[in-house]
Amino acid sequence: MLSESITKTKLTDPLILDLLQNIREHRSMLENLESLKIDPNLKNIISNEIGRELYIENEFHKANGFRKLHIEVAEFSKNLKILHCVFFPDPKFDIPIFGMDLVKINDIVSAAIVDLSPVSQNQGIKYENLLSEVDKSSFTSLREIPNWGEIFSKNVFFASLKNESEKIAFRRVVDQYLSTLIKLSNEAKPEFKEEIIQERTDYQKNYCVQQMKNEKTSMVLLKYFDEKWVDNYIKTVLFDF
Repeated sequence: MLSESITKTKLTDPLILDLLQNIREHRSMLENLESLKIDPNLKNIISNEIGRELYIENEFHKANGFRKLHIEVAEFSKNLKILHCVFFPDPKFDIPIFGMDLVKINDIVSAAIVDLSPVSQNQGIKYENLLSEVDKSSFTSLREIPNWGEIFSKNVFFASLKNESEKIAFRRVVDQYLSTLIKLSNEAKPEFKEEIIQERTDYQKNYCVQQMKNEKTSMVLLKYFDEKWVDNYIKTVLFDF
């Protein structure tokens, strides 16, 4: 079923496929990468009901330094396509949260966001110089970060993509953020001070709480599922702290 869905994604949206391939390539560089077990009913969700067609594919892994590596590809009613990715670090490691979302309605990329979000008060200092050097000058429609977006770093990138050159540029930005993440993860060593681990845990919890304030996520899902299912999906699949 998964290979079928990926083929469909490939045929209908080369941008999502390119981003997906890039994310997987970087993910494969992590040590001790292995799949996470999850309820099979939440891994591949498919409906062929006319007018309510949907499929959702979820990939779950863990690796050295990361408690959960999640990729979601979704298509709703043949016109709304989403690529969602969050890599949650193990709180024992000084690694930021990698997050990326792409939202495409028909042929319009209304939202493209990527960030390495901090999980401690001083963490961003270590990598903000690397991210500040990423060229973002070619984008014409930068978007304002929502009120709940205080969890993001000051180098968060958020825009609508207006043409093919901007799509290519966004792929390059995502690649550079992922490369920075891999570099940081390779350098990170486990720490065992309880107060440090607790701070990083609290930052991850707050990241999830703030993400849940994005009502657009639940609004889309509620068109296809009941409220109980949506609440469970958001809290156990998307943002599980």
